[in-house]
Amino acid sequence: MKKNIKKLYNISLKKKKIIVGLMSGTSFDGLDVALCKIKGSGMETEVKVVEFETAVYRPEFKEELKTVFSRRDADLEKVCLLNEWVAIQHAALINACLQKWGYSKNDIDLIASHGQTIYHAPKSLHGREQFPNATLQIGDGDHIAVNTGIITVSDFRQKHIAAGGEGAPLAVYGDYLLFSKKGENRIMLNIGGIANFTFLPGDLDGSKIFSTDVGPGNTMMDAFVQRHFPGKYFDEGSAVAGKGTANNDLLNYLKDHPFFNSDFPKTIGPELFNLSYLEKAIERANTNSISKEDIMATLNLFSAETTVDAIKRCAEDGESYSVYVSGGGMHNPLLMENIKSRLPGMKFYSTDDLHINPDAKEAVLFALLANECVCGEKINVGKGRNKIPSVTMGKISFPD
Repeated sequence: MKKNIKKLYNISLKKKKIIVGLMSGTSFDGLDVALCKIKGSGMETEVKVVEFETAVYRPEFKEELKTVFSRRDADLEKVCLLNEWVAIQHAALINACLQKWGYSKNDIDLIASHGQTIYHAPKSLHGREQFPNATLQIGDGDHIAVNTGIITVSDFRQKHIAAGGEGAPLAVYGDYLLFSKKGENRIMLNIGGIANFTFLPGDLDGSKIFSTDVGPGNTMMDAFVQRHFPGKYFDEGSAVAGKGTANNDLLNYLKDHPFFNSDFPKTIGPELFNLSYLEKAIERANTNSISKEDIMATLNLFSAETTVDAIKRCAEDGESYSVYVSGGGMHNPLLMENIKSRLPGMKFYSTDDLHINPDAKEAVLFALLANECVCGEKINVGKGRNKIPSVTMGKISFPD
């Protein structure tokens, strides 16, 4: 162990590090692998994304994840098995990427692994007074470290909860370190399975910064496509939704949930926004006879309008705002059209305009968090307000 501690100490002293950031979201598209060169820490952090790839999951891998994902009745033995198995699969994907890019394990200082979320249970969702906020990601860090030979930092969300947060969204830390700019109010909008954004005020007042989930993002659209269009995992090019017409009655019932009126910041997941939620709304709206295309168009507008409503809640009259978009939802043309048309006074960009590949952004975030874990200080965002704990996050696993 002594040699491992010494190695970690030496890594912490390096002015520049090479860190591989990983992200696997609720859409199950694949493992985002970002090889980052990181200089400094804290507000002095500089990041260059040298290589990036989404290592696409095999269909059988996705099906295994579905057996435990967001299920209160999940088989506990299967959860136990997948915790190890997912990590081994991720390690193999990392090794393949490094070989393809011409790097050896000795070239890499750290791996930063988010893991695979299988259940997110903030207190606002589970409602059990005696229990705290909770979340669970599988894909054990020790297995990644052993199977790659690289020190691995993982399980970031637990410290956030232990320090008073809800375990999400964590994007605020990376957004704060990399993207704050004096004179420009920035909304860093990420549309993954769940949509969330970070607000970065142009006056750089740390007490105003916050990050929040806002609604379903892609998760309900993806689930509907997977159930009704075999072989498809998402609505590529808005091909299905583009053929339909949104149903206002169904839309109103979809939006009829206390989550949307609750205070910022807040978190949620597919544990709420799922096909059961849709089926109940269809029944309440008496819209059982509408087409699948109309349902998809309505789900698309549901994601757009709940995102827009949340952004408008943080916008002040007379102020200008720039929205920087990342995540899979930015590739859904109808979704983006629905969002932009309802925010006519705001300028839209992607994080490409800030020199970060928008598809790589979340993987880069975890590389940043690993860097802070090893050589940074507490990340003081929002001065302890807005449920943003001032902490460093991550557990460290050595390869031997």
